Order: sequence, then structure tokens, then C-alpha cells
Amino acid sequence: MTASTRSPPRWKLRLLSLILASPLPGLVFRLRRLWQKFAKPLTVGVRALVVDGEGRVLLVRHSYLPGWHLPGGKVNKGETAASGAARELREETGLMAMVPPRLLGLYGRFRHGGSDHVAVYVFEHWTGTVRPDGLEVVEAGFYALGRLPEGTTQATLRRLREYRGLAATPEHW
Repeated sequence: MTASTRSPPRWKLRLLSLILASPLPGLVFRLRRLWQKFAKPLTVGVRALVVDGEGRVLLVRHSYLPGWHLPGGKVNKGETAASGAARELREETGLMAMVPPRLLGLYGRFRHGGSDHVAVYVFEHWTGTVRPDGLEVVEAGFYALGRLPEGTTQATLRRLREYRGLAATPEHW
């Protein structure tokens, strides 16, 4: 696989940095939650549990959400969950899957009036250098399982326990 490493023009980067520094991303996130409360759509999301050769895991910090998370997002129309996870991983961090990932679990998530289903995939064979996209993800890095950053979300900690075989995989997020 090859990926373009062309950077966006400086004016686009500057515009995006101004938008991200504004309250706009948080407002969009809250409006989406409000819409979900009334529309009640069924959505499919994915998370990528990426492990490096030292057994460390990749975590990201979003621009619009507090805490450290596994990379991920929504599955697009016409896309499988596994390819959606690979795409989100590439878009958010610059890493590319070398082989199809392994499914860790499929979880129901019914917060804020939504009806979400989230598939978590394990990526153990990948290539590239971690480069946060600067839009959704403002920070990313690999962390030892015993030295996760402060603010790692409870859901992320649960997925990591399941990955290590320290907890059963439940139906709910």
C-alpha cells in the first residue's frame, strides 16, 4: 500500500487551526448528540486497538472530546466495519494496516438517545509513523499497558482488559 504524504496548503492548515481553536467543534459535537436524541438513528462505529512490537497500545486525544481513546469513528455507507477501522486508523494517525484486523468484540452503546454499535478491531501488523491528523486527533502515541496516560477513558481501559484476557467481552460498551 502507498499513501500520499502531500501536506495541505498552509492557508488550509491555518484556517483549520482557527476553527479548532474556536468553540465550533464542541458545538457540532453537542448538536450531533441532540439530533441523535430525537432522530434515534442506528449507527455503526469502530475502534482500532493497535499494538506495536513492544506490546504498547496506540491511544489518541481528540480535539472535541476529553480523555485518551482508541482511534476510531463511524463506518461509512458501502464500507465494512473492518475496512472502516483501517480507514479511521489511517486518517487519524497515518498508520496503515498490512493485514486485515482481528475482531475483539461488538458492543451496543445506547447513550444520549443513540443506538450505536461499536466494533473493536485489533491491529498487530501495520506500517507507518504516527502522525495525528491535527483535526480530530491532536495527540497520539504508543503507551505501555502499565503506564497509560492520565485521563485514559474507562471504556478504553475496559477494552484493554478484554484484549489482555483479564475480563470477558460484554455486549455493552
